[in-house]
Amino acid sequence: MDDLIKIINKLKKSEVLNIINARIKEFAAFKEESIQIIFREMCFCIMTANCGAEKCIEIHNRMKDDFLILDRIQLAEKFKECGYRFPNIRSGYIIEARDYITDLEKILNQNNQDGSLRDWIVKNIKGLGYKEASHFLRNVGYENYAIIDFHIIDVLVKYKLIEKPKTLTKKKYIEIEYILKEMGEKLKLSLAELDLYLWYLETGKVLK
Repeated sequence: MDDLIKIINKLKKSEVLNIINARIKEFAAFKEESIQIIFREMCFCIMTANCGAEKCIEIHNRMKDDFLILDRIQLAEKFKECGYRFPNIRSGYIIEARDYITDLEKILNQNNQDGSLRDWIVKNIKGLGYKEASHFLRNVGYENYAIIDFHIIDVLVKYKLIEKPKTLTKKKYIEIEYILKEMGEKLKLSLAELDLYLWYLETGKVLK
């Protein structure tokens, strides 16, 4: 872990610091947004599973309120027009997720920090597993969840912090998240900040 910590500490002294701080401020601002805007961000995270982040950002920016007003067929057609990879199944997930907008607003307002918020999302929102639920929560201002995707796993494997898991079960996810929390504490970074540094380390980019 020490070698990786040294590398991230160097990044913290570079121009990457300002880019990541700006992104974290963008995420924090979501807590002042309407539930409709927050739901649109959830739709982005539903979209990203097994899809390139940059392509999903482009499509998400084009569709905006379409996530709130189109029916399932219209939404699938719009996805197809935009060149999205999974138009039918993900449009279905989004339409079903709309039924939970009011409940989502209530549970977000409870401001739970113990993991129950993520558990509720995974249980109720089809298409969001632990990685995607963590992604959504990070993007709307919750900094204490780790987004464990293949980029993060590759970094941790490279520095011999974990062995590459065959499958990412809930138990394995929590185990890896604990390692990241330990690293974040040593670096004085939240999990949200640490994720952006690790992503930059692996991809050279700071996205969302």
